[in-house]
Amino acid sequence: MIEFIITAIIFVVAGFIYGLYVGNYKVFPFKIIETMHMKTKKRKSVNKSAMPHIYETDVKALIRINNEDDIKDKRDRIIDYLWGGNGFPNSKMPSSVERNINDSKYSDLKNLKEIDKIIVSMEHDMKSVSYFFEAEQKNNKLMIYHEGHHGDFIIEKKTIRAFLEKGYCVLALSMPLLGMNAQPVIELPEFGKIKLQFHNQLHLLETQNFHPLKYYFEPIVVALNYLDKQFKFIRHDMIGLSGGGWTTIVYPAIDERISHGYSVAGANPIFLRLDNTDYFDYEHTVPEFYRIANYEELYVMASYGKGRKLVQIFNKYDTCCFANDLYKIYQDDIKAKLKQLDGGEFENYLDDTYKGHQVSEYALKIITNSLEKAENTN
Repeated sequence: MIEFIITAIIFVVAGFIYGLYVGNYKVFPFKIIETMHMKTKKRKSVNKSAMPHIYETDVKALIRINNEDDIKDKRDRIIDYLWGGNGFPNSKMPSSVERNINDSKYSDLKNLKEIDKIIVSMEHDMKSVSYFFEAEQKNNKLMIYHEGHHGDFIIEKKTIRAFLEKGYCVLALSMPLLGMNAQPVIELPEFGKIKLQFHNQLHLLETQNFHPLKYYFEPIVVALNYLDKQFKFIRHDMIGLSGGGWTTIVYPAIDERISHGYSVAGANPIFLRLDNTDYFDYEHTVPEFYRIANYEELYVMASYGKGRKLVQIFNKYDTCCFANDLYKIYQDDIKAKLKQLDGGEFENYLDDTYKGHQVSEYALKIITNSLEKAENTN
């Protein structure tokens, strides 16, 4: 009996370690243990007396934006940084589009006319695979849903379902190397052959003329370029969870086609990264990028413009990321800057309705109420 227990423990531990090693392909019993861990994980509370520096930071001084020209300049510099001086890829089209595919995982969705698979090819054999869910009865609006580090956008099927049933067409994407996206084996002269599986490997691809951060945004640009030629959407909105929430902060800052962005468990500013878990993701802290536009400035840029808004929703009992209400430190300064610029809205919410890491029913209610308010205003 004892030998059996020891063998079982070794098997469980070995499976967990192997699951960590293979990253996106987490094998049994990794997911069981991960779920148990997440349910019991306790997020650190913020002790003001122990971390006075975060309350002493001058947020106003961090926002180096005084007028619309400053926003345009920062946007142009970001685009130049991401695309190596080649400009925003507003004419690039997908490498292929498979119309009306059959994917049984989504066969139960209502108001679904068809699913199109959009494939975007990029440098180093990187490929992005997104799904376009075309609504049968359309309201001529597009909702972009972007999944985070947990993998495929199937994880938030309920969010896709919710907006399809409201008449939205939905474009769903995963982060680079995750979901259905490619994990290519590439050969670098300095390092040899490497299988790209983790975001923290991407910095190995950086050169003077190429930055892998573009992988996070180019699939959205290209998919929108294609869809805007096929449909006459009256607006484009965006929801992102976790890493997709981070994307939903940055992408609207560089593409004004996005009217409202809803970032769930997305990203705090650099000075509010409190421990090593806040620095796990490569894309969150690339110094050269955030020197062009820091988070506070990205919030302003993503919010600015007539009829534009950025909403951050944080989960009080999040089992992954940013389980705090530290947005209270910077939100008033972001709102004041937008008032000075005379355009755009910025809002924050703390979701205390559940324990976990997802777009909750409460978050969906916030989002739908916000969109209905925008419709009634216009």
